[in-house]
Amino acid sequence: MLKIGLTGAVASGKSMVGEMFVSLGAHLIKADEISHQLIQPGEAVYDEVVRTFGREILNPDGGINRSRLANSAFAGEGKQPRRVNELNKIIHPEVVRRQNQWMEAIGRQYPKAIAIVEAALIIEAGAASDFDRMVVVTCRPEQRIARWAHRTGVDLDAARKEVARRMAAQLPEEEKIKIADHVIDNSGTVEETEVQVRKLFDIFKRAL
Repeated sequence: MLKIGLTGAVASGKSMVGEMFVSLGAHLIKADEISHQLIQPGEAVYDEVVRTFGREILNPDGGINRSRLANSAFAGEGKQPRRVNELNKIIHPEVVRRQNQWMEAIGRQYPKAIAIVEAALIIEAGAASDFDRMVVVTCRPEQRIARWAHRTGVDLDAARKEVARRMAAQLPEEEKIKIADHVIDNSGTVEETEVQVRKLFDIFKRAL
C-alpha cells in the first residue's frame, strides 16, 4: 500500500483533486469529515471543545454550531490565531489516530491500495511522517478568495477576510511546497488539473 497525504492552503482545490484520484481507483478519507464526527455529542472531543470554548458555541439541540466555534477559534485578519491553536490541540491527535487506523484497515483489505488522506493541516499537525508521499495542491491567492466566496455564498470582501484569518493558522504555501514530494497546480482549468492528477496516479501505481 502507498500512503498519500493530500494537503494545500484553504480553497486550493484539495477536495476536487481528491475526488479525481478516487475516480482513478484511489481510496480517500477526509480529515475534515473525521473532525466533524469528533465534535458530535457523545464524543470525548466534543466534551473537551465545549469545556474549552463554552456553551455559547452550542445550538439549542446541544450540537456545536461550527460558525460560532470558528468565530471563537480564529483571531482577526493578519494576526496569528490565538485560540485556534487550543482547538487544534484538542482535535488533531484524535483525527491523526483515526486516519492512521483507516489507512491500516485499507492496507489489510487492499495490500496494493493507494490510500489518500485529504487534510489542510497535515504538516501543521506533525503528521507528515505518517505518509509515503506528500502532495500539495496550489492555486493563485485571488482564486482562493473567489472559490471561498462561491462556496460559502459571501461577497469577495468577506471571503478575503475569512481566507486571510484561516491562512494565518496554516504554514505559508511556499513552506508546504518545500516539504512536498509532488505539487499539483490547480490555477488552470479543471482539465489541466486532471492531466496532472492522472500523471501522478501513474507514478503512484508504479511505486506499489
